[in-house]
Amino acid sequence: MPVTLQRVDQATWEADAQVRTDLLRIYADAPAERLPHDPETFIREHLAAARFFCCAHFNDRLLGAVAVRPDAEAWWLSHLCVRTATRRRGVGSRLLTLTGKAAHHDGLRLRMLSSQLSMADQMLLQRIGYRLTQAGDYFELDLLPKGAGQ
Repeated sequence: MPVTLQRVDQATWEADAQVRTDLLRIYADAPAERLPHDPETFIREHLAAARFFCCAHFNDRLLGAVAVRPDAEAWWLSHLCVRTATRRRGVGSRLLTLTGKAAHHDGLRLRMLSSQLSMADQMLLQRIGYRLTQAGDYFELDLLPKGAGQ
């Protein structure tokens, strides 16, 4: 499945009705324990805080999303979700890989708090190259060359 990356920020959310529909559908499919609020409240609060989503785009639709909170060193990822109809087809892995490339392009690492991850999510992250930090508090994907970004 040739998935591409689409970044959704506040401006994109406001301007594109299809993006709103797709992102709401993605998070409506999320297991209840993954979201602190209903999908629309979660999305609106995330975007209002000057954050964004990285989304898996295929055939003019968004199939998956991960919430991104950027800081000076990394993009902190949370709330990874893929539409139920497209799960187990590599969309989540591809989304995380493309997100990693985008962060690397910006000179940043990817990080996810380990306390927010199920065992299945932790296994997925390890399979695509993330490593648990020595303290065990988060997973990190460091795509930067040695000595860069320090």
